[in-house]
Amino acid sequence: MVRSLRPLVRHPFAWATVALLAACASSPPQGRAPVITASPMPIFTARPAPIAPASAPVARPPPPPPVAVASPVPSRSLPELAVATLPVPEAMPPAVAARFPEPALSFATPAFEPGRQTFTTNDELRAILSGLERSSSLAEGGTEIRVVNLGASQSGRSIDALVFTRPGGEPEPGASVTAPVRRPVVVIVAAQHGDEPAGTEALVVVAQELANGRLSGVLDKVDVVLLPRANPDGAAAFVRGAADGSDVNRDHLLLRTPEARAVTQLMTRFAPVVVLDLHEYQVGGAFTAKFGAVQRFDALLQYAMVANLPHFVTKAAEEWFRQPLIASLRGAGLSSEWYSTTSSDPADRTLSMGSVGPQVGRNAAGLRNAVSLLVETRGGGLGRVDLKRRVQAQTVAVASVLASAAGHAADLVKLRQFVDREAASRACQGEIVIEAAPTPSEYSTSMIDRESGAIRNVTVSWESALQLRNLKSRPRPCGYWLAPGETDAVAKLRLLGVEVSQLDELAEMRGETYRESGRETIGGASLQAAALHAGATTRLRVQTMPALLDVAAGSFYVSLEQPLANLIVAVLEPEAPSSYVANGVIASVAGGARILLRPDARMSPVP
Repeated sequence: MVRSLRPLVRHPFAWATVALLAACASSPPQGRAPVITASPMPIFTARPAPIAPASAPVARPPPPPPVAVASPVPSRSLPELAVATLPVPEAMPPAVAARFPEPALSFATPAFEPGRQTFTTNDELRAILSGLERSSSLAEGGTEIRVVNLGASQSGRSIDALVFTRPGGEPEPGASVTAPVRRPVVVIVAAQHGDEPAGTEALVVVAQELANGRLSGVLDKVDVVLLPRANPDGAAAFVRGAADGSDVNRDHLLLRTPEARAVTQLMTRFAPVVVLDLHEYQVGGAFTAKFGAVQRFDALLQYAMVANLPHFVTKAAEEWFRQPLIASLRGAGLSSEWYSTTSSDPADRTLSMGSVGPQVGRNAAGLRNAVSLLVETRGGGLGRVDLKRRVQAQTVAVASVLASAAGHAADLVKLRQFVDREAASRACQGEIVIEAAPTPSEYSTSMIDRESGAIRNVTVSWESALQLRNLKSRPRPCGYWLAPGETDAVAKLRLLGVEVSQLDELAEMRGETYRESGRETIGGASLQAAALHAGATTRLRVQTMPALLDVAAGSFYVSLEQPLANLIVAVLEPEAPSSYVANGVIASVAGGARILLRPDARMSPVP
């Protein structure tokens, strides 16, 4: 069903894809994959209008506190952003600047107030979210809007999400991620990097549109959770990292920062079927130095690309989401391309499709069996230059993803149920990939000549993540044993939503132990190292040895017979890029073992 265009013609989402498509696929038979078919996405074009404030917030009890996980890195306070903090962008010749005209739109966010030279502040953002919060008449099937506090940043700033739910839509706090999905949930995260502001401004617009009922068709089908600013400390000082300098987007499995733990809390609590991560890519810099040209695309797009990702999740990301998203951007007069990066090595002219490490946000979400998407707009290093066009691109992208999710709501539930069952059913059989790498190839892309402004078609060396090379694999175990003292690892696993059991008695388990045979420090300008080990510092080499283990009462068992099996492998195999052993969460390789036969022992779930 396509809803009437008339109510949309004066609002900010009018030029984006907001018409809903009816879900049409039937439920797949048990054990068979769903059929995935692409659907065309209509494009609406019209003018926006100012947005009226919502009603006053309603007091609500606080959400359950996040699981406490110690951070080994001390935090520090970052100052608030001053105008002088903004970067002075490299001057672009008029012919290049003409490629990015400002759109004839207006946005009702503080950053676009007359004379404003900075962005929406943390205090302003919190006031906006609180102002939108309200309860609904559940008897009438209305939408409830509420702020969910996810904890505080390293400098003590609140990290808040805004949740839009309908009756029966949100799982109860503490509910297992394996519970049946009722209404599918879409989670959208912005500003994991503090100097990438367009995503936050776009989500303020999105929140206002959802709150004022202009996207009610979306909320007829899905619940929506917005996290407009995952890194408030970085945003306050307009720097990429958190207060301790760490990269939040590289911490989604090690969970060393409260910012990454806040995002993880969202994923575990809401078990989204779709996750959208909003970023801004760096303009100029190493790219211009290597190619003598400027990147020409308004948005770079990618989805989860990581070892052990379910095939049908990738297929849905491409056909249900990326293809309509390209069409939506094109309909708004915006350009797009695959996401890619380049190393800091001046002699390396290779472009890579981005990290295939499982600890990166979009990949970690994919290993949760969600359709996980990345949008990077052209904004890194630009300060406020082209801000309106960047926010337009982000808002068009969000509208397209929400429309696709609503149009495929029933299909997404079936897909999630299928891949959850499939992941759990593969325990004790087949192979599991421990480490993978992009495939070297060539790719034809286009750039803007820096002097003339002309479009140049260029063939480049390209590290493709569309097909990964298997660097190391092992037989898939039934699960993993952890020593009684590995409580930090258990706490992190529980925060990720992994089910962990504790042995009630002495038991015998058949499996494999590890012996460390070497380690190396990861670093430097290597594009390959960056793609494989983003955020990690140490790489282990181990040998496995068959063993009959006498395991003590009080030790732990992590079964792979659960939907998050592929996420578990990514942290408990010592050679994996985000290995808990290599990164010091587990004391040594002696703290864990692979279990090859289902254990026959009394165990109790770890709460």
